[in-house]
Amino acid sequence: MGRVSQAQAEENRRRVVETASRLFRERGTHVSVADLMKASGLTHGGFYKQFASKEALVDEATAHAFGTLTRLREDAAERYDGQRDVAQRTLIDTYLSTEHRDSAADGCPAAALAVDMARAPGEGEAHRVYAEGVGDFAAWLETEDEDGITRLCTMLGALVLSRATKGSPLSEEILTAAHAALTATR
Repeated sequence: MGRVSQAQAEENRRRVVETASRLFRERGTHVSVADLMKASGLTHGGFYKQFASKEALVDEATAHAFGTLTRLREDAAERYDGQRDVAQRTLIDTYLSTEHRDSAADGCPAAALAVDMARAPGEGEAHRVYAEGVGDFAAWLETEDEDGITRLCTMLGALVLSRATKGSPLSEEILTAAHAALTATR
């Protein structure tokens, strides 16, 4: 079989990073390289031509996931130009929805990767990207009256608990209560 072009190699790498970003958010970073490559439609052997290690892919996939979150915030800010409170409210509405609860693969990396980041050694690039991403998200959620970290903790905690109790009435009750707490007129 012939060698792939540089453009095809870059496309393959992009596909693996995007697939890993989704699978890690959906299933955790313990997903095997074989499963990642299969989901990407590529061979297992091709992985090591693209990445030095699985940890290197975790680093890139984490950065990709937080990059997507940053773009969503930027798009909301642009859409509601000059109305940060409306952009924040729209994001809160989406974040605390059953649709977001049910689609971890496309959801918030802060919620989806929290347990993996807590369990892994804390000196890697993924940890740095994760901490920076959480800090940026919290800063974006800050208002004149409310601390962004508190708002993020409420959102993230509600999402994680709602996912953990999915299928019970408590799941939607958690989302509703957190939404009400964050959007109540003060």
